[in-house]
Amino acid sequence: MNLINQNLTSVLDSCRRLYAEVDNWFSACLQTGGTSLACRGGCSACCRGLFDITLLDAWMLKEAFNVLPEVTRRQVLERSRPRLVELGSRWPELKNPFLLNVLPESEWQMMPEEDLTPCPLLNDQGYCLVYSARPLTCRLHGLPNIDLNGEDFDGTVCTLHSGESASLSDEVLRWRFREVFGREVELFRHFTRALTRKPWQELDTFIPLALLADYDKVDWERLQL
Repeated sequence: MNLINQNLTSVLDSCRRLYAEVDNWFSACLQTGGTSLACRGGCSACCRGLFDITLLDAWMLKEAFNVLPEVTRRQVLERSRPRLVELGSRWPELKNPFLLNVLPESEWQMMPEEDLTPCPLLNDQGYCLVYSARPLTCRLHGLPNIDLNGEDFDGTVCTLHSGESASLSDEVLRWRFREVFGREVELFRHFTRALTRKPWQELDTFIPLALLADYDKVDWERLQL
């Protein structure tokens, strides 16, 4: 394994450990909230539309996707291709590796909320096919993101909760969000430095685009946006 791959592997492992901490917090909230909170495996109500994820999340997503059975991968890609056609007609400059940063931010950071197209990674029962590798935004969606100091990071609260999630005790609901988001940013910089030799601040894509991208054909060290 060369040095670049070693560095990438180290960053990815660190990111997985960080996301495991996020999952533990979310699980503790669900355990405390009981049946008043709707978030459960198989509930895919929020897995709709287009939302941006980082290249780091996309990389881990693709690693998990690439080990799925071939027939499953083909089905997922078939569901993803209409999205590429749709977005390519809107933004002809969007080429492999389909990074959104080639576009004006105002055109991709606020995608239509009424878009109810299911994520292509959902199976027929509504379960995520790569659940253990899902992006950070997927792990946090459904509950408020309130830091220990009271700072509100405006997490998207699920409207399917029968109870008020903000009524969970501060001991459970409030968490180390500022620290975690800071660590995520630092990991992203390490990841992009290992990949491109440059610590990028932001490189984003959409899930269907990430699945269709061919990262092996990208000269990452010459990436220009």
